[in-house]
Amino acid sequence: MTGDHSEIRLDEIQKAVLNQIQSDFPIDPRPYRVLGQRLGLSEEAVLDQVRRLRRSGVIRRIGGNFSSTSLGYASTLCAARVPEDRLESFIRRVNQFDGVTHNYRREHDLNVWFTFIAPSMDDIERALADISRDTGVTEIYNLPAVQTFKIKVDFKFEENEAEDHG
Repeated sequence: MTGDHSEIRLDEIQKAVLNQIQSDFPIDPRPYRVLGQRLGLSEEAVLDQVRRLRRSGVIRRIGGNFSSTSLGYASTLCAARVPEDRLESFIRRVNQFDGVTHNYRREHDLNVWFTFIAPSMDDIERALADISRDTGVTEIYNLPAVQTFKIKVDFKFEENEAEDHG
């Protein structure tokens, strides 16, 4: 439920790799070779950096981003008021659904927020009813987006950033 939020210092090669893989990952049978060619590194050197960044938690996953609505899916943001004594069981139950992409505990009266994607809004509503029934949490708000304004973020890792952030 909790994550390590300690700061990780990146070297110049790691910054360059991260800049490349965020939004310009090559569609190629050997993508890390292509990345290596772009960066002046060997394929193995790029793979080694990606493995290190994955182990350290900087990279959570590498995969495609799809427009769920273009594929005919429904998506929503949910917020719940979960009593402290039910937090663990509630979070565990929510995370059992493949369509839950993010799940966060917040310092707020509505203390658990999660995103949910499913084939239809009816499927989401049934799942929320199941979660409520199984956990006893009755205040789960379904907040589907009316309009999307931004879906993409890139972190620009600049070379020669100041090493002292304090």
